[in-house]
Amino acid sequence: MSARSLRASLVTLILGAATVLGLAQPASAAGDNYVALGDSYSSGVGAGSYTSESGACQRSTKAYPQLWASANAPSSFKFVACSGATTSSVSSGQLGSLSSATTLVSVTAGGNDVGFADVMQTCVLQSEATCVSRVNTAVSQIQNSLPGKLDSLYSGIRSRSPQAHVVVLGYPRFYKLSGTCIAGLTETERGAINDASNVLNGVLAKRAANAGFTFSSVVDEFTGHELCSGDAWLHSVTIPVSNSYHPKAVGQSSGYLPAFRSVA
Repeated sequence: MSARSLRASLVTLILGAATVLGLAQPASAAGDNYVALGDSYSSGVGAGSYTSESGACQRSTKAYPQLWASANAPSSFKFVACSGATTSSVSSGQLGSLSSATTLVSVTAGGNDVGFADVMQTCVLQSEATCVSRVNTAVSQIQNSLPGKLDSLYSGIRSRSPQAHVVVLGYPRFYKLSGTCIAGLTETERGAINDASNVLNGVLAKRAANAGFTFSSVVDEFTGHELCSGDAWLHSVTIPVSNSYHPKAVGQSSGYLPAFRSVA
């Protein structure tokens, strides 16, 4: 059991005791006005079952925002996450769904700002040295330019929904090192990509905390289910190519959904 799962179990026990003792409890999810923002990891690319209205944004009925909303029946639910979104396009194209009445927000953003897709393409198609160099360039962007972009996005969310509980979700660690893969990237390349994911999640967590938001990592949930684990919840290189390196439906339901549910 992860630390997050243990905390969730303790909260359940405490709330159960509160019921027995007749103590006041938090408002239920049924009273929430929930808005789901973000990129492909929130829209559900890779999970299939995309809604026709979402078009190229590829919002899936199997994505964690829709799964959470279906299970909790919030008062309102706006699902505007979109494949390919950056911090800038979330700010310009998605924040209009927020209002002063919004009480719950989820968001994933930052991977596309540092060229996630280009990093993976470079590592798949080019040499180990070129791959590692491209990863290092992304890490530099994560450390130097991304923090300000995240601050701007988070400020925009807070200004539009000052009372909302905002949950920033991170990204999985992609590879199990010394795992079952016998072809593809080298261990050096896999390790570099994992290290970059760790740096990205660290920056997301820090900027979220500075904004007064809640950061929820998905690394615990995906541990044992990375690529090369033998039970991957992520697509490797696949057709359609857009699904590559994105969570499968099980990655949304058993990875992202528990990470969000535990702090929502």
